[in-house]
Amino acid sequence: MAIYILVTLCSSFIFIYGNPLDQPVPLNSDFWEKKSQYYSHGGSTDEDVRLAEEVVVQRLQSKNDQTANRFEAQLQLIAPIVDKAERKWAELVDLDHLNFTAIEWEIENELPELNDRTWRKGRERGRGARGLPAFLGNAVKLFDLKQVVKELETSVMTSVSCSACKAGVGLLQHYVDSGKSTDEIVHAATKLCMSLKIESRRVCEGIILAMADEVVFVLSRLILTADEICGFVIGDVCAIPYNPYHDWEVALPPIPKPALISQQIPNGGVSTQPLKVLHLSDTHFDPYYHEGSTANCNEPLCCRLTDGIPDSSTNGAGRWGDYRKCDTPRHTIESMLQHIANYHQDIDFIIWTGDLPPHDVWNQTRTDNLYVLRETVRQLTFYFPNTRIFPALGNHESSPVNSFPPPNIEATHTMDWLYDELDLLWRRWLPDSTSPTVRKGAFYSVLVSPGFRMLSLNMNYCNNKNWWLLLNSTDPAQELQWLVYELQSAELKGEKSTYSRYEATIAGQFFGHTHFDEYEVFYDEVYRGRASSIAYIGPSVTPYYGLNPGYRIYHVEGNYAGTSRMVVDHETWIMDLQEANRHNVDSPRWYRLYTAREAFRMPSLTPQDWDHLVHRMTYDDNLFQTYYKYYWKASPVRPSCDADCKKRLLCDLKSGRSNDRKLTCQEIEERIDSTKKSSSWKTWLFNGFAISSVFTFLGGFGWLGDSVGSLF
Repeated sequence: MAIYILVTLCSSFIFIYGNPLDQPVPLNSDFWEKKSQYYSHGGSTDEDVRLAEEVVVQRLQSKNDQTANRFEAQLQLIAPIVDKAERKWAELVDLDHLNFTAIEWEIENELPELNDRTWRKGRERGRGARGLPAFLGNAVKLFDLKQVVKELETSVMTSVSCSACKAGVGLLQHYVDSGKSTDEIVHAATKLCMSLKIESRRVCEGIILAMADEVVFVLSRLILTADEICGFVIGDVCAIPYNPYHDWEVALPPIPKPALISQQIPNGGVSTQPLKVLHLSDTHFDPYYHEGSTANCNEPLCCRLTDGIPDSSTNGAGRWGDYRKCDTPRHTIESMLQHIANYHQDIDFIIWTGDLPPHDVWNQTRTDNLYVLRETVRQLTFYFPNTRIFPALGNHESSPVNSFPPPNIEATHTMDWLYDELDLLWRRWLPDSTSPTVRKGAFYSVLVSPGFRMLSLNMNYCNNKNWWLLLNSTDPAQELQWLVYELQSAELKGEKSTYSRYEATIAGQFFGHTHFDEYEVFYDEVYRGRASSIAYIGPSVTPYYGLNPGYRIYHVEGNYAGTSRMVVDHETWIMDLQEANRHNVDSPRWYRLYTAREAFRMPSLTPQDWDHLVHRMTYDDNLFQTYYKYYWKASPVRPSCDADCKKRLLCDLKSGRSNDRKLTCQEIEERIDSTKKSSSWKTWLFNGFAISSVFTFLGGFGWLGDSVGSLF
């Protein structure tokens, strides 16, 4: 049997065949003047503050090995003084709006971070062991806030985000351990967000208020350090300290894995008509999109009346969407669906990988997200009344975003409000047998036809931005154990580490979430160089941001004895947003951008072929630039891609398995670096000949001379 796995982010569809910079901000020029004013108004003469500074610095700089009890006792003695000093610093930041980087730079040498062992003992013994000083010592590293915000938006993390994470978590832990109320924490965090100018006032207030209950609930129950928390949230760029709560394996049945056989090349549907599958992802419908409103606002989402009217028409939101930070208008989605219904009348079924609400995550409620969910279901039902649709859940469907507590979390944080609605709405396409798992965790298994099964996974239980997993990430909702049961049953019926174990059963994986047009390769856990599975990551409908709206069509091996249900080819269709807005057309043109086999000169689409494409692009920059153009869906505003960009993208293609980048990327990075050196050498040699030719010419004549999905 063939199995397809659908995934968005960490949510996924599986098709089963018989089986998703480090430069500090310059010191504010008026910092020293402001600092002088602060001290001249009594800061330096405040004996309590001076004493607190001396005591804390003395204790933290001590090289003697101190027990947690001794440190706690001394900290308690000066706690009132430290609190007073803390208020002084808060007033300094809040009232004068100083460059926070400069403030942290100033105190770096005074308040170094506590010894990690002392910190851990303190956390295990109870509240208050760490306190403010450790946060201040960490926060000094928060030196490039604009870079942090950019990395959060693009999900491309570096040590900058790692340092910022540790600083922020340190502050939150201090407040939680100090027994401050949630309201007090919200107030303090909002002031800090505004003072650092991370976002506008309403964004700071909205997102902090939305996340506060969850974050306080989780942090108050953790004994993890900031290093451990950020290693989990940021990933391997932040290092991943060992944590037994996250070290677990899914139990596999005591049945030997079938012997490996060479991967078959799909016959391309020569004898039968291939199946035609539509992949829709990341619609991000914005009910409040308004043509002509400001498209270049200073918030994460623009193109709304609340952003005001722009000072010039060039800064106004386009009719059909905008390349700037704007989501999808209703009429753009309807234009796409009408085009698909007209042009692709032979679609066999649709895989729909979620991410439905807009990106105003600071301004959303459960009611808002349920409205978008119902409205999108209504649109799909209207345009495809007789087509079977297989949905998967995205990370944006919850409120707050990324918040998916496991079923064992107490009732005040239940996901029943969303999962019950999904069960109700999805039931029009799914059998009643899926209801128990949809209501439990938004995942399900469906037999599409004899020998062909679809598994939809809620991979938000694998999302490192889901803070609930910090409490315990061991197979939330028992989803992966359920997956193993489904895959083993499929294997025994002849239906198509889990992916590696069942690679002969899984025919394809389909993801969404990243907005880009891309793929990822999975490799054998024993023979690391052998590609074992492929994850197709579909393009987004939303242009957010810098993209053309798009969708994908898969051609899959058809109905014949022995069919593998493998993808034979796929094609991406887009709307040229610039063209549609420029000509202000009533019916924009949707057209096929490329087909995979033709564009990349691939004999077939087996995992080995996709792996081979990665290696070819390493050496062939023209081929890579073709891939890069389609990755951005031919956006005219796509940025250029240098060698570091190329290394990151090609590394992404080989990183289907999380935290394997160091193993899978080294060879690519070395090859690209080697190619650069070779190119530089050839350029130097050519220039040498050219210079020689110039001198020859003087004497006569000479010559001068480019982020679920589903699994099949």
